[in-house]
Amino acid sequence: MIQSILRFLSSVKLAITLIIIIVVVSVLGTLIPQERSVGEYYGRYGGLATLLMRLQLTNLYHSAWYIALLALLTLNTVTCTLTRLSPKLRKTFRPRLEAEAKTLLAVKDSGSLKMNSNLEVTAAAVRQALAGRRYKARQRAEGGGIIIFGRKKVLGWFGSDIVHLGLLVILAGTLISSLTGFRAFLKLEKGKAQAVPRAGFEVRLDRFDTDYYPDRHNVKDWKSRLTVIEAGRDVRSEVIEVNRPLAHRGFVLYQSSYVQEIKSSLLVLEVLSSAPPERAQTVSLRPGQSVALDKTGLTLSLLRFEPNFVRDNGGLISSRSEELNNPAAQVTLSRAGENLVSGWVFARFPEFSMTHGSKASDTKVIFRDIQPGISPDFSIIEAAQDKGVPLIWVGCGLLMAGLCIAFYWPTREVRFLLEGKKDKTVVTAAALGSKNREALSSEFIGLWKALKDQT
Repeated sequence: MIQSILRFLSSVKLAITLIIIIVVVSVLGTLIPQERSVGEYYGRYGGLATLLMRLQLTNLYHSAWYIALLALLTLNTVTCTLTRLSPKLRKTFRPRLEAEAKTLLAVKDSGSLKMNSNLEVTAAAVRQALAGRRYKARQRAEGGGIIIFGRKKVLGWFGSDIVHLGLLVILAGTLISSLTGFRAFLKLEKGKAQAVPRAGFEVRLDRFDTDYYPDRHNVKDWKSRLTVIEAGRDVRSEVIEVNRPLAHRGFVLYQSSYVQEIKSSLLVLEVLSSAPPERAQTVSLRPGQSVALDKTGLTLSLLRFEPNFVRDNGGLISSRSEELNNPAAQVTLSRAGENLVSGWVFARFPEFSMTHGSKASDTKVIFRDIQPGISPDFSIIEAAQDKGVPLIWVGCGLLMAGLCIAFYWPTREVRFLLEGKKDKTVVTAAALGSKNREALSSEFIGLWKALKDQT
């Protein structure tokens, strides 16, 4: 029973299956935003949000079943390593010094020759040839002959075990991250400080900048200048942006997003007069602002702004969303207290308007643009503490080292059987190695040639 359990836990098939499952669900965890509000999930996924939350895919890395998968893979790796490590240790420190001429000659890189020297002199020549190529030699008398066993790059046998150790360290770091990891989102307003939960320090948003694409509407990048405050003193200031966080006392502050009150945007409006002399004047206003136009006696007021204008059957006007799908501005154009133009104008349909006035007017208002480059009202900063990250980096280093050792530092063995024939010695030898056979063959040829030169 115990042997069956050990075979199952050390199974390569089990390891591959677990790795595939963990990779697939981790990809899902990357695609699905983690640890957000219930309203955000329903707004993004609709009715599917309930299923995602029940499966804990919205809090994947802290879910019991994800941690169980990591624990099972850890157990599999430990069992696999221990069951294979003991034979390797015996082979390394207590090698079986055995050799038969027939067995050695069956190996591809092998040979036999007769040397004009006795056993002891020949054995000394073999050890010298091995030492010249950095082989560590062991010798044992066998019947009327001598067995010499040369080996180098023994660490190559343990490359896979170092890979396993790296995997275990990575899994340990991942488990620590899953069990103790902490993330919080801070909504920072310019000039104001906010405490980072569990951190023991505060951060203040000093400045927020946005870079736009040439279309002047879509954001290319956003940057926040943050100041870390400890015990009421500013201790450091840095600019963070996407993929360039700030690390302080085990916490990492990421630029996550921003919030801009779109309804307070700066709008570009144009007032056109068709009466002679024809003229046009462009002004920029925010909702609630008014401006007196030059030499006309007219006053333009921007009463309200809706980014995605919609009017229901009852005539109630609202915005379907915060997206700029149908921007509309409610304006009035007046002179001496009399409204000449009043109503809604539309950015996407500048020639169309829903306006009226107390009397016919030769002046109209056109909604030209929404002013870009306005600093958003809030910067969203993600504060994360992940105690498992250092272990994960160490594990990655061990993993890479193990792979390099396994592939580029293969163990090489050479076995010699020396049989005395009066004052001469018959030498039979073979080179053993599982990787880089061409290099091993070349080295064996050189070693064999050095011995032949002494015959």
